[in-house]
Amino acid sequence: MDLGLAGRNAIVCASSRGLGRACAQKLAEAGCTVVINGRDRDHLTTVAIEIAESTCAAVIPVVGDVATAEGQAALLEACPAPDILVNNNAGPPFRDFRELDREAILKGLVANMVAAIELTQTVIDGMRARRFGRIVNITSGSVKMPLPGLDLSSGARAGLTAFMAGVARTVAADGVTINALLPGIFETDRLKAMIAATAERRGVAPDAVAAERLATVPARRLGTPEEFGAVCAFLCSTHAGYITGQSLLIDGGAFPGAF
Repeated sequence: MDLGLAGRNAIVCASSRGLGRACAQKLAEAGCTVVINGRDRDHLTTVAIEIAESTCAAVIPVVGDVATAEGQAALLEACPAPDILVNNNAGPPFRDFRELDREAILKGLVANMVAAIELTQTVIDGMRARRFGRIVNITSGSVKMPLPGLDLSSGARAGLTAFMAGVARTVAADGVTINALLPGIFETDRLKAMIAATAERRGVAPDAVAAERLATVPARRLGTPEEFGAVCAFLCSTHAGYITGQSLLIDGGAFPGAF
């Protein structure tokens, strides 16, 4: 399917690894010029070369933390007028909520809520003026099904979801859509780290924790970053212009609800 994105400009935050990288890959395959982002310069440069070589697209690496003003400014300097913005950032690690002090709570809110709002504020009027824009917020399945120990991540991402739901309705008439993707259990470095942390805390083998997690997924497998990236690219496409203000859960059927 031609997604109608050839020649579009995209910013994909936190895209040197995992789901963010997969989204950048699929947008590059669709013909976008893609700005990718991470904090490890050498790794980011390698990823940019790999995506460019496999897609023949222009890929621009920008080193920086998207939660900082400096990181956001660097992204927008590389791509002042994006047609697509994919908001993404790593979440806080597993931690009992009693251990969270004010500084940790505010840091989590900035990383997983405030940064996405700030970037959206900056780019949205340009999208409206050009009569085309796609904003995709990568949140988490924990927005709908919170996990103990990920309370800060769940809370910040749920706040972002509610914030953007209202904004989405104010810009839809201008050809701008805002949606969220809620990943369940995907084969990423973050999942491996979470499993390892849980195993250490419980004093069991990581394989046992992984098996327990997998047993909660009706599909009986982990999601792949590639299929997640494909869904993101579709939401950014010309075919998805009538989809806005939605939270799409991609979890292999793990959430036990009809709505």
